[in-house]
Amino acid sequence: MVLAHNYQLGEVQDIADFVGDSLELSQRAVDVDADVIVFCGVTFMAETAKIVNPTRTVLIPDPLAGCPMCEMAPAEAVRRRKAELPGVPVVAYINTTAAVKAEVDICCTSANAVQVVESLSAERLLFVPDKNLGHWVQRHTDKEIILWDGYCPTHQRITVQDVQRLKEEHPRAAVMVHPECTPDVVDVADHVLSTGQMIRWARESDADEIIVGTEVGLIHRLKGESPGKRFYPIGKLTTCPNMKRITLEKVAWALEDMQYEVSVPEEVAAGARRSIERMLAVI
Repeated sequence: MVLAHNYQLGEVQDIADFVGDSLELSQRAVDVDADVIVFCGVTFMAETAKIVNPTRTVLIPDPLAGCPMCEMAPAEAVRRRKAELPGVPVVAYINTTAAVKAEVDICCTSANAVQVVESLSAERLLFVPDKNLGHWVQRHTDKEIILWDGYCPTHQRITVQDVQRLKEEHPRAAVMVHPECTPDVVDVADHVLSTGQMIRWARESDADEIIVGTEVGLIHRLKGESPGKRFYPIGKLTTCPNMKRITLEKVAWALEDMQYEVSVPEEVAAGARRSIERMLAVI
């Protein structure tokens, strides 16, 4: 089974058995009926697939396809912050390492972050690591959210000036952005959506021109599912170099040589599995 994230190269998306966002991939990974999973995404995604499939072989075509946001919240730092906030539950964005997932109470994705936060009985919580997604969630809950100082460099590079320039060039176009964008960019958007939600909205909307504020790889799938519409990526720097490390050749090599296998120590995986399962039980 080849699973691919929406931000992968178009050629990789085209050969995958399933393409989706982090939530869809987490759900699909649980239901995989295959001995081997080749995960085309960044390392935390492949780890998640292994966590929910401990008896299956999970391969990642390039083990150096990391995530800068993950690195902004090392497990030891999360443990220290938890100790400073006794009794405060911790919600971890799925964009974290397995070690961090093992430390927290529950995971979330951009598609279900508000739902997950609202499911908690506590009125105060720590949100790790994306401060921009945390800001977005704070707008939709009365709970107090303590933000970690992390972010996605790719979404952070999208600016209000980029949005305004495209709106001037395409005045009829609707603007949809990912909640990993900064709050000022969110403020000028028409819709704030996860990548999976973007695909569904674009397909069902009457809009025939859409400005897209997320990693440029999504444009490939948007065009494939809504071929009669025009999509304009925001900014020239919306390519995640880590997502683009995986190529068609590397997928072939992974399959031919059964490389590179993803492993998560069971003592870590057990805790991480609990936080992922709690998330999946909410939706």
